[in-house]
Amino acid sequence: MPASARKLLIGLSPRLMRNLPPEYGFRNKTLQYLEQSMAHWVMASGALVVMIPTVDATGAVQATDLAVRDYASSLDGLILQGGADIDPQAYGERPSEMLMTTDPDRDRFELNLLRAFVDAGKPVLGICRGMQLINVAHGGSLYQDLVGGGATRAQHYIPAQYDEHAHSLRMREDGWLASLYPQAADPRVNSIHHQGVKQLGKGLDVEAWSEDGIPECIRGSGESFVVGVQWHPEFHDHRFPELLPGRPLLMSFMEAARKREQALAA
Repeated sequence: MPASARKLLIGLSPRLMRNLPPEYGFRNKTLQYLEQSMAHWVMASGALVVMIPTVDATGAVQATDLAVRDYASSLDGLILQGGADIDPQAYGERPSEMLMTTDPDRDRFELNLLRAFVDAGKPVLGICRGMQLINVAHGGSLYQDLVGGGATRAQHYIPAQYDEHAHSLRMREDGWLASLYPQAADPRVNSIHHQGVKQLGKGLDVEAWSEDGIPECIRGSGESFVVGVQWHPEFHDHRFPELLPGRPLLMSFMEAARKREQALAA
């Protein structure tokens, strides 16, 4: 980065925690937070991280188009991190017994946020739930549970193993993701999700699949950088040298953010 270039400002959408145990000291309150690995992963690129607080329908601050557009115009890129299941009503289905915890307020805010960044030509990177949100935003749908929905017999989420659970990744030959990892002969990634892409959204391409055929990376076919990965690259650290390194993916996102920042400054 040239000495005169300013640091990029990257927005991260937070996870939400409601109904906290009394010992946390936040009776009847909601916490919005960033998991440390995610924040540090982005900061390691030299960027500044800004948490974008979710606005809910009953809060003192009401969500407006102006609010999300202000974030999109002020920040250089958006990363949507993992968390709760997406409410099936967002893609036209009724909740089933296979569904885990949802947060419709977060869904609505992040969908508006995502669309505002895309409209502004700013890059968007979705991690796990974030990839699923990108698919829903483009009119796609999800398996409410991969095994229960008949998509696969393999478990993609084993709570007791969490980020230690991994599987092989098959990249699309000569695809965009494969170009980031030309030396990856047998790529592997972690797997911490029980939902996944069912119907692919319009304007999206699949860049990689798990060994049982579940989409693991999707990418927008338009000019803007819109990419989602089903794994958690921020957890691909020194503990797991056999997993696909997260830095090439992150730096590709940062490069897109820098190019957009320079184009707007010209």
